[in-house]
Amino acid sequence: MSIRNKASTGGAERRRLYEDARRAKNWKRWGPYLAERQWSTVREDYSADGSNWEYFPHDHARSRAYRWGEDGLLGVCDRECRLCFALAMWNGRDPILKERLFGLTNAEGNHGEDVKECYFYLESTPTHSYMKALYKYPQAEFPYLQLIDESRRRGRSLPEFELADTGVFDQSKYFDVFVEYAKASPEDLLIRITVANRGPDSAVLHLLPTLWFRNTWAWGCLHEGCWPKPSIRQLDEATLIADHVTLGRYQLAVGKDPNGRKPLILFTENETNTERLFGQPSHSLYVKDAFHQYVIHGRSDLVKRDGFGTKAAAHYVLDAPGGGEATVSLRLTAEKEARGPTFGRSFDRVFQSRIAEADEFYAPVITAESDDAGNVSRQAYAGLLWSKQFYHYVVEDWFKGDPNMPPPPESRAHGRNADWKHLYNRDVLSVPDKWEYPWYAAWDLAFHMIPFGRIDPEFAKNQLILFLREWYMHPNGQLPAYEFALGDVNPPVHAWACWRVYKMTAPRGERDRLFLARAFQKLMLNFTWWVNRKDVEGRYIFSGGFLG
Repeated sequence: MSIRNKASTGGAERRRLYEDARRAKNWKRWGPYLAERQWSTVREDYSADGSNWEYFPHDHARSRAYRWGEDGLLGVCDRECRLCFALAMWNGRDPILKERLFGLTNAEGNHGEDVKECYFYLESTPTHSYMKALYKYPQAEFPYLQLIDESRRRGRSLPEFELADTGVFDQSKYFDVFVEYAKASPEDLLIRITVANRGPDSAVLHLLPTLWFRNTWAWGCLHEGCWPKPSIRQLDEATLIADHVTLGRYQLAVGKDPNGRKPLILFTENETNTERLFGQPSHSLYVKDAFHQYVIHGRSDLVKRDGFGTKAAAHYVLDAPGGGEATVSLRLTAEKEARGPTFGRSFDRVFQSRIAEADEFYAPVITAESDDAGNVSRQAYAGLLWSKQFYHYVVEDWFKGDPNMPPPPESRAHGRNADWKHLYNRDVLSVPDKWEYPWYAAWDLAFHMIPFGRIDPEFAKNQLILFLREWYMHPNGQLPAYEFALGDVNPPVHAWACWRVYKMTAPRGERDRLFLARAFQKLMLNFTWWVNRKDVEGRYIFSGGFLG
C-alpha cells in the first residue's frame, strides 16, 4: 500500500500528520511550545560569574522581559514563539498573579532544583489538534515563603518539602483548572477553560487568559528573529486583533462568562519594569507586571486605556459554588481562516470530533493489558508531546550582548560555552521537561525519539538530523550536550537512536534510506570525535563528562 493510501485510511490525525509532513497544511504551526519557566536559565544569564539562578530569579519574572524566550502556565505559541497564549489566575489571597510555575533554584532546594506546583499534561495528539492539561490551584494563599524557608532548613538526608506538605490542599479547598485546545484548522485554535471548585464552599477565582507578543524589539539585535514591535488592539468588546510582521494577523475572540457577562479586556506592554527591579525609570508607564498591580492592588492607572499594547488579558471573575464548575471559551484564529460562528454548537462539535479522533489515533498504538495501563501510556505520550518547546540560543550574540543593552562583563568571554560560538538554536525541540530542564539534553532527546517514532516518525527523524547540522554540531564532531555546558559529554546514543528510528518508522521495503544517508556522514564525524577525545586506552570504552 502506498504512503498516500495509508494516510487516507489511518484516521483524521494520521491524515493531518501526512499533510504537515508534505507541507500541504501547517498543522504544527501552533503547539505547546511555550516553556513553563524561562527565568533562571543560562540563556537569560548576563552575570559576571555565571550565577544564572541568582541573576534572574522567579521574583523578577513577572516584571522583566525575557531576551531569549517566554514562559506561561499551560500555554501555547507558534513555532517561532512570536505570539503566546497562556493562563493567569488569582485566588484573592496571593501576593502575585499565578502566571508561571514556581519552584526552587539549585541553591534553595535541599535536593537541588525542584518545581513546587501540581500540574498534569493529560492529552495531546502529535499535531496538537487536541490537547488537555490540568493545574491545581489552592484557594488559600500560595505558600511561597514557607516552601523556600522549610526547604532551606532541611538537609540532603531529609525528603523534599512539597506543596501538598504545606496543607494548602486540605479539605479539598482548591481549584482544578483544566485547559483544552482543539484545532478546527491549522490556524484556528479553540480554547476551553474549565474551573472546578473541589472545596465544599463557594470560592472566587480571577481568571486572566492572556495573549502577548514575545519581546523581540527592545534589544537592537540584528540576527534572524529580531522583529519590529508588533501590536494587539481591541476591535470590539469581545475581539482582539494581533498584528505581526512575519506571523500575520490573528484575532482572539473572547467568550462570555457563565452568567453571560463579557469580561473586561486589559492592556499593557511586554516591557521590563526597571523602576521596580533596578530603581531606574521604566521605558514606559505600562510594563509587564501591570495586571498584577491592577487585579491585586486596584491600580487602574497602570493598565492602558487606549485598547492597544503588546500584552492583553480578558479578566473573568468566576464565582464557583462548592463542588461546582465554571467554563469559559476563547478562539485564536488567523484572519484568513476566520469564518462562520465563533462559538456555539459548532465550537463544541470541534472538541467532540478532536477527542474522538485522538482515541482513534491511539487505539492501534497503545496495546495494554488493562484500562489503567492504557491510561498510563496515553498520559505518558501526552507528557512527551507537551514537552516540545521553542528553544532559542544564539551563542555568539549571547556573548557579545545586544546594542541597546549594557555590554556583558569581560569575564564572559572566557566562561561558559566560550568554544561554541557557532551554535545557533531557534527551533522547536523535545526537552526533558519544560520546568527543571527547559532546555535540550542531547542524550535525552535521542531516547525520546524512540517513542516519538511510533506516533510521529517525521518529527523523530527531523530532530535527530537537526542535531547533526552544522549550526548545532561542533566543527570537531561533538554534539552539544546541554546549555549549562555545551561541551560536556552525554552518552553516545545518537547513532543508536538514528538506527532504531530508521528501522521502526516504516515496514520492510519502504524504509527511509535518505534519512540514513543524511545521518551517516555526520555520525562518522561524531564517532571520530569520541575515539580521538574520549577513548583514552583505545578500547572503545568512553568516559568523562555527564555519562550517568
